Amino acid sequence: MWKKLPLIWKILIGMVLGVGWGLLAVFTGLENFTYDWIQPWGTIFLNLLKLIAVPLIFISLVKGISSLTNITRLSRMGIKTVSIYLVTTVFAVAVGLVLVNIIQPGNTFPEEKKLAYQEQFGGSITEKQLLAEQKKEESPLQFLVDIVPENVLAAATDNASMLQVIFFAILFGLALVTLPHKKVEVVKDLFSGLNDVILKIVDMIMLTAPYGVFALMAALIVDFSGDIDLFAALGLYALTVIIGLFFMILLFYPSLVRLITGIPYGKFLRGILPAQLVAFSTSSSAATLPVTKEQVENELGVSEEVSSFVLPIGVTINMDGTSCYQAVAAVFIAQVFGVELSLSAQLTIVLTATLASIGSPGIPGGSIVMLIIVLSSVGLPVEGLALILGIDRPLDMLRTVVNITGDSFVSSLVAKSEGELVFPPPEPAPDPGSEIL
Repeated sequence: MWKKLPLIWKILIGMVLGVGWGLLAVFTGLENFTYDWIQPWGTIFLNLLKLIAVPLIFISLVKGISSLTNITRLSRMGIKTVSIYLVTTVFAVAVGLVLVNIIQPGNTFPEEKKLAYQEQFGGSITEKQLLAEQKKEESPLQFLVDIVPENVLAAATDNASMLQVIFFAILFGLALVTLPHKKVEVVKDLFSGLNDVILKIVDMIMLTAPYGVFALMAALIVDFSGDIDLFAALGLYALTVIIGLFFMILLFYPSLVRLITGIPYGKFLRGILPAQLVAFSTSSSAATLPVTKEQVENELGVSEEVSSFVLPIGVTINMDGTSCYQAVAAVFIAQVFGVELSLSAQLTIVLTATLASIGSPGIPGGSIVMLIIVLSSVGLPVEGLALILGIDRPLDMLRTVVNITGDSFVSSLVAKSEGELVFPPPEPAPDPGSEIL
């Protein structure tokens, strides 16, 4: 029966059992047993996520960028598509940062607990990361200087230097795009195969997620001695993410579509509702792509030429829901740890979340790996993932809805600008065979 359960239920069961064991350990004196025999499995799970972060972001980015070969043929449409996707991603990150700074879900913790937690995991904020923060404050341009690596292999050994890996991946991918296909065909095939392997590894790691979540939640409850403040903070964090995601779905996208393309608010949402439901149930933008394509063509009037070009790019580089969530999660973890994030650090989150979302795979659980990049970029210990892993999957389902809604939104805008939008779409021609029947 356990094997037949969907992963989401396994993770939720692991979270509930972890909370139950943590409370039992607090009241029966099993704290040391939990630290010695249960917590290490959570550490192994975190290490697996950190292990895959660098190859995942590098290979996904290179494959995604190198697949945009149509931009050389449809340069105008390509520039519009990529530009709009990047702008909406930056906006989504900004929405997340504004909400989390206003609501401050992590500040429900008492100050003494923040200090204790920061002292416990303070070693994760290395001296090198602190020096990097000081450099950023010295010069406004240091932020840009830090993006370009002196040695990409050295950058790949440090998750705190992930922006440098992303920079090199983009450079590598652009080089593949500009070279003749025959010269780089073998390289593209290699990265396509490597991407499949990496995604399979992610699937394998996520199979261990219920056990990792159990161990992490058990240790976390013991750390906080079963304090109710932890659950209040998690609930407020989830509410903050949900508010941001629903703002994107119900206000941002449909309002702009109405303003720019003339498609009514309700028509837009009803037109893509089937795709949203599939996205919510699968937590996969890639799996939802056929449904999204059918809906924007048949219900929104986007031409097949535009949808065939814009939507696959969106699956690769448009992760607005993921970006909004990463901003909220990073600042929430910082608040819990009692770490003040400066303006430059929050700008780093904007840039890192935007670039990391480009390489975020359109599969369940992929954004968790990408969050490691965002946390590392501002010197936050990845142990903070333990705070949010247990409730991540339901939020992941809603993030995917935002992602495919954004894809539909951009395809409508590009089609309008190219004169390829016909709304209301014409009625499909009747099937001649149906008249015979």
